[in-house]
Amino acid sequence: MGFLWSLIVGGIIGWIAGLIMGKDIPGGIIGNIIAGFIGAWLGSLILGNWGPEIGDFFIVPAIIGAVVLVFIVSLIMGSMRRGRRS
Repeated sequence: MGFLWSLIVGGIIGWIAGLIMGKDIPGGIIGNIIAGFIGAWLGSLILGNWGPEIGDFFIVPAIIGAVVLVFIVSLIMGSMRRGRRS
């Protein structure tokens, strides 16, 4: 049950990051879950573990990390689209 809870919380974190950035995360639900997990890892590296914890995720650093991840992915995807037009 803990793994399922982590998938749900990771998906919600990725979804929130997409809403904050106003960008769709490629991959739909799976992309949201991946962004949530990687964002949580990135956020804990940058900011440490603090704030409320739900499903083994420290929510504030995880959301901030996921927003950074969505920003980086959107930059890469945008440059790839521009590169194809040239």
